[in-house]
Amino acid sequence: MKRFLILGIALVAVLGMSFTAEAKKRYVFGGGPAGGTFQVVANAVQVFDPVKDNPDFSIKAQSSGGSTENLRTVNAGRVHFATVYAGEVFLGRNAMMTGDPNKYENVLVAGYLFGAPAQLVVRKGAGITSTKDLVGKKVGVGNAGSGAFANCERFFTHMGVWDKIERNAMGYNDAAQAFGNEQLDAFWLLTNAPAGAVMMAAQTNNIDLIDVLKDAEASGYFDKYPYFDKETIPAGTYRGVDRDTGSFSDSALLVVNANVEADHVYELLKMIWSDAGLKHMVEQKKSFDVMSVADGLRGVNPAATPLHPGAERFWKEMGVLK
Repeated sequence: MKRFLILGIALVAVLGMSFTAEAKKRYVFGGGPAGGTFQVVANAVQVFDPVKDNPDFSIKAQSSGGSTENLRTVNAGRVHFATVYAGEVFLGRNAMMTGDPNKYENVLVAGYLFGAPAQLVVRKGAGITSTKDLVGKKVGVGNAGSGAFANCERFFTHMGVWDKIERNAMGYNDAAQAFGNEQLDAFWLLTNAPAGAVMMAAQTNNIDLIDVLKDAEASGYFDKYPYFDKETIPAGTYRGVDRDTGSFSDSALLVVNANVEADHVYELLKMIWSDAGLKHMVEQKKSFDVMSVADGLRGVNPAATPLHPGAERFWKEMGVLK
């Protein structure tokens, strides 16, 4: 009898542990390619102690092709949280993605992370002073599935050079290395500055940045794509680039699948946008100092790109959303 009692207690304990483990939700956070900021975001959230110690859910960072891939995997529910550019959230929701008629309505906004300026890196003195000078050149255009690639295709097509360059689809670090080996004449990024890949390229090459803002304004690009912000990359951001460079930027947003529990979204935002959470993010990457509660919905139009209910609750509680 005593033996059965002991076995029974042990079984209850094991089952109790099993139920506890099963009760903890496991969420995947979509990152990006090596050398880009998206993966830094995913890793930073995963290793934040309050997130790791949370009893209700766990976060697992997972690398990806970038913004476009994240949009699709979050919409399908294969990934639960991710970083996606605001332009792609809007275009995807309205079936306006280039060559893609699908609607991505299960991707809801949770908050603003950072601005991502377009950066077109060339070799100083190579005679490339505008986007149109890329005709006939070998150009790194971002890796397939990334927001960088999608935006590069969009901008270069608008400028009339997309089909007139030798396109090389690759991630930022690979592009920087190929550029250093003189296998590329230029490479494109859409990420916050300073970008590690550009810094890498500048260590061994005399680089320059093209003023893509000037090209965009002169060609009417903002009339067609009004969601971009005009931006300046300050002189000295990169070694050898001693002048301000005009650019345009998209907003990198934290997005979430519509079916993720509202309480869990609320809890995660409360952790990330706490004083300790924001400090932690800046420790992972200095340029995350643009993150704040006050700018938590910067550039977000809930009517055009709806908020997740958990995010809506959080930002109302913070007084950001009326």
